[in-house]
Amino acid sequence: MTSATDVPAAALQLRDVALRFGGVTALAGISLEVERGELFALIGPNGAGKTSVLNCVSGLYRPASGSIAAIDRRGVRRYVHTLPPHRIAAMGVGRTFQNIELFKHMTVLDNLMLGRHVHMTGGVLSGGLYWGGQQRVEIEHRKQVERIVDFLRLEPLRDSEVGNLAYGDQKLVELGRALALDPSLLLLDEPMAGMNAEEKESMARFVLDVNQEWGVTVVVVDHAIDVVMEIADRVAVMDFGEKIAEGAPQQVRADPAVVTAYLGRQEGAAT
Repeated sequence: MTSATDVPAAALQLRDVALRFGGVTALAGISLEVERGELFALIGPNGAGKTSVLNCVSGLYRPASGSIAAIDRRGVRRYVHTLPPHRIAAMGVGRTFQNIELFKHMTVLDNLMLGRHVHMTGGVLSGGLYWGGQQRVEIEHRKQVERIVDFLRLEPLRDSEVGNLAYGDQKLVELGRALALDPSLLLLDEPMAGMNAEEKESMARFVLDVNQEWGVTVVVVDHAIDVVMEIADRVAVMDFGEKIAEGAPQQVRADPAVVTAYLGRQEGAAT
């Protein structure tokens, strides 16, 4: 079911979302609300269900129960938990993946152009002829992609095959392709995984700029806890498919349940 309501405060709203694979419960009634313009972090141990949340929001998984609503580009809230991934992407929900999902034999520029696919409305005939209106449309799409190339400082790599790039550069291209969608809501799954300290700092700055300068609502999942705590407005913590804490980074960092489940016991704490 898809429905529209008045313009809401929340960019993303999950209500009692449950997800099961056979006898395994991946999500046990998760409820979250991400405000418009917020940088929201979702953290937790491996297997806690963080990526499952993103997969439900983006339509790769369909929840067993509960509801998920997100705003589209016009600011209208729509229920997305029964929609296919391409419909959700067309609303303006972009994402990156924990395992890089790029076309490695294509160039950086071509991978970014693929991120514009939801905006390309020309038919087979006009696309094949490539003249007149269709040519103007592609030129406009290329302008948007060039803006992303400049933003992510990918100019020296624009014509390189993605498979030949360093891992950190591939992560930037993955982010760029998600930005090419012109998202109003951006889901980032482990954007800093496998990076060194310098690369993590650079990626964190790009994520902050996307949120603060581009005005995109961001939900980020990552194990780089110190970095996430520095950039997030609010943090939710998951463990075994359940939300165990939520709040400002300083509040969450000090939560005993979080310390026990994820961050490790504080020095000098009772055993």
